Amino acid sequence: MTTFSLLTVALLATAQGPQSQVAPVPDHPDTLAVAVHRFADDSARLADARLVFRLSPDLPAGDRRFLVTEDTVRHRARAVEVSDAYEMRLRIHRYASYTMIPLFALQSVAGNQLYQADKSGAEKPGWAKGTHVAGAVGLAALFTVNTVTGVWNLWESRSNETGRTKRWIHSLLLLGSDACFVYSGVSAGDAKNSQQTRDNHRNVSYAGMASALVGYAIMLVGNH
Repeated sequence: MTTFSLLTVALLATAQGPQSQVAPVPDHPDTLAVAVHRFADDSARLADARLVFRLSPDLPAGDRRFLVTEDTVRHRARAVEVSDAYEMRLRIHRYASYTMIPLFALQSVAGNQLYQADKSGAEKPGWAKGTHVAGAVGLAALFTVNTVTGVWNLWESRSNETGRTKRWIHSLLLLGSDACFVYSGVSAGDAKNSQQTRDNHRNVSYAGMASALVGYAIMLVGNH
């Protein structure tokens, strides 16, 4: 039987069901696997069905009719188109993210110096004050840019099922970080007047950093 005939038999058997009996196939091996394509219920998806032809054990000698069984079925991912602007935003988002860890380290060192000085009543180091302010401005710019580009791309790729869970977890963690850093910025002015406010400022800032780092690590998994 020619390849064309085999594929025709396979397609007919697929339409009949997973246990359909097909026409005689003389002088053919007892088992034959043929990969065919068929449309699933959703016309936007294409299922790969691997049909296995097996010689029926209940037929008389010399009768070479085969039973067709569906061995495996898997769905191909649906192609999703994104704009050129999506790719540009993704690059901006990714490259801006590389500055996050250095900024976190800088803010942690400078902020801790200021925290200890306030707690002990000592004079604040000049370098720590300037560095902490510059780091806060840098983090504000970074998280503004990445929030805009990230949320925009999340919306544009909303129909893409591949990696959707990872993207949503990443986005929620980073939005949580945004909230933490907004609170830290608002409370910074009162931190010098209250130890409780200083504690909250520091703790919430560290919580925002931790959330952002977990979200950052999630997007690194499987991307290399």
